[in-house]
Amino acid sequence: METESPAPADTPRTPPAPATPVPAPPPERAAHRDPGPGPTLREPAAPAPDPGAPAPAAPRGYRAVFAVTEFRAVFAAHLLSLLGVVVSELALTVLVYDLTGSPLLSALTFALGLLPYMVGGTLFAGVADRYPARRVLVVCDLLCAACVAVMLVPATPVAGLLALRCLVAAIAPVFTGTRMAALTDILGEGDLYVLGRSLLRIISQSAMLIGFGAGGVLLTVLSPRGAITVTVVTFLCSAALLRFGTRDRPARSVAGDGGGTLLKESLSGARLVLGDRRIRALMLLFWLPAMFVVAPEALAAPYADAIGASPAALGLLLCAMAVGHIGAELFVGSALSPRNRSRIVLPVAAAGLLPLLVYVVRPGLPLALAALALAGAGAAYVIGLDQWFVDAVPPELRGRAMTLLTAGLMTVQGLGMALAGLAAEFFPVHQVVAGSGIIGTVLTLLLVAEVRRTAPGRMSDTEGRDGADRHMTSR
Repeated sequence: METESPAPADTPRTPPAPATPVPAPPPERAAHRDPGPGPTLREPAAPAPDPGAPAPAAPRGYRAVFAVTEFRAVFAAHLLSLLGVVVSELALTVLVYDLTGSPLLSALTFALGLLPYMVGGTLFAGVADRYPARRVLVVCDLLCAACVAVMLVPATPVAGLLALRCLVAAIAPVFTGTRMAALTDILGEGDLYVLGRSLLRIISQSAMLIGFGAGGVLLTVLSPRGAITVTVVTFLCSAALLRFGTRDRPARSVAGDGGGTLLKESLSGARLVLGDRRIRALMLLFWLPAMFVVAPEALAAPYADAIGASPAALGLLLCAMAVGHIGAELFVGSALSPRNRSRIVLPVAAAGLLPLLVYVVRPGLPLALAALALAGAGAAYVIGLDQWFVDAVPPELRGRAMTLLTAGLMTVQGLGMALAGLAAEFFPVHQVVAGSGIIGTVLTLLLVAEVRRTAPGRMSDTEGRDGADRHMTSR
């Protein structure tokens, strides 16, 4: 799972006010530490700067993010744990199939990686704000390592393996939401945060491509349980990087008293987040396009069969969208200014699903790959949306809001895949994919209009809350 880079974890510092997270100093400031008291005679030893010499250029873009030590630890931890999770998903699927011979139970192993997200993200979201972020992240990693370790015990029944898979998936949104909120402490709430989130998304997409390949290679030399062992190691390494590579910061909110407080805080946080019209609109803009864009991936196998494509072509169909996403996100993050990233959010979100309309003509492999790459590139609008979201959410709700955002995103993608599969039982696959593009575009356009209406300055805070309350009541 993800984290940031080290200032020694136990370095004393002046604690910030409990409700206001203190962002880490920008890299250019962090790089020049106060040398502390020293002999005054040593000061003249440094040559006086030449007034005509140009100042050394401060790192910019993604380089500026990597200049923050804590972020490097978070990035490394995220990469390790993510690769471990991908390998374990593949190995666990093979293990369940070996034990049962059931394709249904084998497929269910993958599905159980998505279904518990909303439950964990809704019921346990309060953890992200109630306890110090570093402690939450390390404990989540250790719990996941323990769950995976139990999977290695030969006596663990198949039902136990599936239950442990559910538990790991329920922990994941709490970890991810806490980490997203912690990035605002490490990188601040501006452009460094946006680029940091972008890097974590890019590595997530890349790990999916690399992880399944690495998992396949591991399974040729190791048993499924041997491959799963790798995940235990990666979770433990992630926990160590987070514990010793990031600073300890206080919790965002003070824990309440009495039983059931955590559950109440989680549910009240969800109510406050979804009850704010602006935050709700932005959250839906993350969710809605993602729900419809997964249709071609969910139906890649039947579509490849329908056009007579080879198994290698199926792999290309599954990779094309991720490749487009990675390329577009790298370009937007490095070539566009924060202002321009903000300008493209709504136009790109509105047009992002249009490439799927190519499926109306039942395209061959080259045209389908181009359409999928373009649809993946359309996801780059979230770079600017990240900034809007962090600006809209109050600091004391940030952990819960981001946990709910993560849980909802995984849930709607799973739901989108299920609905696409159901529709393909009654309609040709290419029509289902094209229909997803049409329906998703229409709904996204309506949502874009709502995001415009809720933009700062378009309505007062009171109008936003009252409008949201009326909307929720009508549901």
